[in-house]
Amino acid sequence: HLGKLSKLICTRFAQKFLTFLYLCNMKKILLHACCAPCSSAILEWMLNNDYQPVLYFCNSNIYPLQEYELRKSELIKYAEKLGVEFIDDDYNHADWLDYIKGLENEKERGPRCLMCFKYRLLKTARKALELGIEEFTTTLASSRWKSLNQINEAGNWAVEQLKEEYKSKGLTLKFDDRN
Repeated sequence: HLGKLSKLICTRFAQKFLTFLYLCNMKKILLHACCAPCSSAILEWMLNNDYQPVLYFCNSNIYPLQEYELRKSELIKYAEKLGVEFIDDDYNHADWLDYIKGLENEKERGPRCLMCFKYRLLKTARKALELGIEEFTTTLASSRWKSLNQINEAGNWAVEQLKEEYKSKGLTLKFDDRN
């Protein structure tokens, strides 16, 4: 029995070690995510194409808080199922409201949306800097209700805001707008 147990332990260790080596060779990317349904296809594509996504739930725009918690809970479950790291930003709806002040009554795809994207993608870029990750993107582009041009503008704007901070740490920041 000891021989079989020893062989089993070695096999499991070898599997974990090979998984570790594989993950080391994957390109790390911070993925801003709004919900599990919008994240599923993107996450699966990334995992099948040598990316190691780190999910970042940064959505203070979601109201009421119960809806925010529901989306977060479902995304955590999905991330755990895939073995993907999940990071939660602090919910601060009042801060988000202050950021978009004066644009509350704008229509979907209007100036409020652009400001909302800038708010969330700048926070995502800052989190990427904190983690030493040089590339970030978002699941927002998977929604037919969102303007891809606004999302790309906001992501590239976030890069410009933090370019010097990244440079001072010897890093380069890139917003992946292949969405």
